[in-house]
Amino acid sequence: MTDEPRGGAAPSLHAVPAAPLPSVRPSVALLTDRYELTMLQAALADGTAHRHCVFEVFTRRLPAGRRYGVLAGTGRILEALAHFRFGDAELAYLERAGVVDDRTLDFLRGYRFTGTIQGYAEGEIFFPGSPVLQVEGTFAEAVLLETLILSILNYDSAIASAASRMTSAAVDRPVLEMGSRRAHEQAAVAAARAAVVGGFTGTSNLEAGMRYGLDTIGTAAHAFTLLHDDERSAFDSQIASLGSGTTLLVDTYDVRRGVENAIAAGGTSLGAVRLDSGDLGVLAVEVRRQLDDLGATGTKIVVTSDLDEHAIAGLAAMPVDVYGVGTSLVTGSGAPTCGMVYKLVARADPSGVLQPVAKASTHKSSQGGRKGAARRYGPDGRAVEEVLVTGPDDLVVAWSPEDGGAPTGADEATGGEASDRESADGERPDLRSLLVPLVVDGAVDSRWVGAYGVQNAARHHLQARAELPRGGRRLSAGDPAIPTVDLVLR
Repeated sequence: MTDEPRGGAAPSLHAVPAAPLPSVRPSVALLTDRYELTMLQAALADGTAHRHCVFEVFTRRLPAGRRYGVLAGTGRILEALAHFRFGDAELAYLERAGVVDDRTLDFLRGYRFTGTIQGYAEGEIFFPGSPVLQVEGTFAEAVLLETLILSILNYDSAIASAASRMTSAAVDRPVLEMGSRRAHEQAAVAAARAAVVGGFTGTSNLEAGMRYGLDTIGTAAHAFTLLHDDERSAFDSQIASLGSGTTLLVDTYDVRRGVENAIAAGGTSLGAVRLDSGDLGVLAVEVRRQLDDLGATGTKIVVTSDLDEHAIAGLAAMPVDVYGVGTSLVTGSGAPTCGMVYKLVARADPSGVLQPVAKASTHKSSQGGRKGAARRYGPDGRAVEEVLVTGPDDLVVAWSPEDGGAPTGADEATGGEASDRESADGERPDLRSLLVPLVVDGAVDSRWVGAYGVQNAARHHLQARAELPRGGRRLSAGDPAIPTVDLVLR
């Protein structure tokens, strides 16, 4: 018998429709803040909506203790542009909710971004003030992208920055991403992608694997061992299903006994054992000795359990072969956002000439005008300065590293292995331009999207990180790895 509320019939279980899943509505146009649309409405009304504008994305400071940031998410922005459309469902909602007027709805119905975007290559290192993305077009076209761009870049760059610190601490040992259960289901996919940009070699997330061509990893959890009557039968089952190259989790009960059962089940050619609890450093030493004594000298040791870059660095001298990271990675390891902002830096005056504009608010000021950007290198090929090029818009647009720029006295970097970037004649360039074309007149450069875009970004990051001066990758608190200086054109 169904209980009914007093004074009336029981409500229908089907009276309230469920919210549609993200995959049901492919448009990303409403992943934005209301004021983007209300600004558009006012600008359409006063005639300024079609003024030519330049917006820049940058961060005023790095998170505490960080010496560099890693740009990630650029490819996801470019992929999202094709889906930034106001369809019937989106327009009906905006009309029903009274968000904007009919004139604005008519504009949104035909919205397509036809402007130009350039920025740092995905995977590039950035510092305070670096113009990591420039969006150029009409105010109406460019302002609508603000929230989507920032939500992607702030999260993905935070994850990639944390990932880079972790893979740097791991040196040549692989680091695997396994944080999906600690994040929003869509954020987990973005985090897996950003982790690979930052140097991770695989992810447990299958959606990320399918969408971006990432290597996926994973074998069994403690639940699989507990399902069976004893540990040995669980290991026998896993070996029978996945082969002897699999990884067996040996700490469900007693680690020493777990290693014995693992080798008994998989033989001395067992791929790896995993440790997920306890004092990982001490256990790794003991397990390595035990494996070697059993003849399993090629069996690797994988460690997991709340690792971050500091824990990884602390295990550097231990016989660990692979690290698995979850919670710390998907939360940015203490810095879940990069503090990036999207600011209008230039707009056309009534005569059509671009004029610099800047915000002067206390502690939130910005520098007006379009920026060029380059990185300066010392004789050893290590970066010594981040160079921001400023001045009249036509001069900034025309400037290239070949035009040069006087050094500003930054200390030369020394030591370590340099990047392999060279000029066509084999000489290392003094300056390297940092801005690359991403979208030209609405057309997306395909080098930065899809599976290839992730691979490209990961390769680019390894090169850019190798260019940092010695000490620039330290985990301890300190100033940015290199100073940022202005090159003013006149």
